[in-house]
Amino acid sequence: MRVIYSSIFYLLIPFILSRLLWRSIKAPAYRHRWRERLGFYNKAKSFPEGVIWFHAVSVGEAEALFPLLRHIQKHHTDAKLLITTTTPTGSARVNAVMLETVTHVYLPYDIPGAVNRFMHCFKPKLAVIIETEIWPNLYSCCGKNKIPLYIINARLSEKSSLGYQKIPSLVHPALGNIYGIATQTQEDTNRFLAIGANSEKLKTLGNIKFDVQIPQSIIAQGLQIKTNLFEGRFVWLIASTHKDEEIIFLEIYKQIKQKIPQLLLVLVPRHPERFAEVRKLCEKLQYTVVSRTASEAVCKQTDVYLVDTMGELKALYAASDVAFVGGSMVPTGGHNILEAAAVGLPVMFGPYMANFKEIARRVLSDNAAIQCQNKQDVIDSILALYEQPNFRNALAEKGKAFVQINQGAMTRIYKMLEQFI
Repeated sequence: MRVIYSSIFYLLIPFILSRLLWRSIKAPAYRHRWRERLGFYNKAKSFPEGVIWFHAVSVGEAEALFPLLRHIQKHHTDAKLLITTTTPTGSARVNAVMLETVTHVYLPYDIPGAVNRFMHCFKPKLAVIIETEIWPNLYSCCGKNKIPLYIINARLSEKSSLGYQKIPSLVHPALGNIYGIATQTQEDTNRFLAIGANSEKLKTLGNIKFDVQIPQSIIAQGLQIKTNLFEGRFVWLIASTHKDEEIIFLEIYKQIKQKIPQLLLVLVPRHPERFAEVRKLCEKLQYTVVSRTASEAVCKQTDVYLVDTMGELKALYAASDVAFVGGSMVPTGGHNILEAAAVGLPVMFGPYMANFKEIARRVLSDNAAIQCQNKQDVIDSILALYEQPNFRNALAEKGKAFVQINQGAMTRIYKMLEQFI
């Protein structure tokens, strides 16, 4: 079955590369370093061998991984760490946060040639995949080369589980190469069992995203932004928004503004290629917009502060009064609410939280966040948070406590991996 899979993948390579080129029209980074995706590396550059290799698809997975990487670097100062990502935004975040302390390349496509070149170049002594990326050729190559392979912070949706169950001849051999799987919840464990994972290799260790670290310097930076840019404004930050989501908040802005005259809407689009598009939308609706990259000051007439930079979200949370975490008012699956809660911000989110289903269930059970099902819910909730400071502060404290009480997965995962580090 893997031979058929590989043959199809090889045939799709021209179309995959064409898609990279197409995406590069809006995000030029997609046309750079494409040779890495085929396992070809700059011969003039010296790459380490015997690496501890971690794969994080994009920004969210990379952010979850950073505390573990720092923990390893603290306790194993000679460890050579390799981080792969799939997206340019993930790549940029790894480079910005970890600087020169790790090596970074893109994950090679799951074709035998590319995977073999990757393994030959870096010779990993440990492979760690965060969340869920089951690549038959990659996993087979780890098994053939006797590289311990782990999936950590593993999650599996019901839809994905059903999909994998339809191709057991491809999935079961891949899973057979895994040393261990650390799942987020018992529900995830059950779904991995359903697709053929060995029960002896499964452990439910919790969600590493709870171990988010917010340095005091970031909080101080945010408070400085609040003082210098947002003073006198009630700052409502809408984080990680997607297409068709910004319009929801822009349409209700004027209605809310009537009751909160000092309201400032801070929009943080998820993908950098959409920055210009979102600005045009704001201007079309005749809002006064100030971009983060501009030298313009926020004044009393400013309606929208558009964050057209990457990597500043934590500081901007600290500069805000309330956060709404996007990707949840449209059927995208939601985004991580824990960073905002960890900063000490009241958190709101929408009905579409499939990717964070368990976190959403538990935070609502603890009355530590607000879920809005529609526009009217959003309006009612933001007005309640504005008009009732005690309620706002209590929600923020509950959210922060929710994060702290659920921490510890990072330590448990580290202990599982330590024997190979």
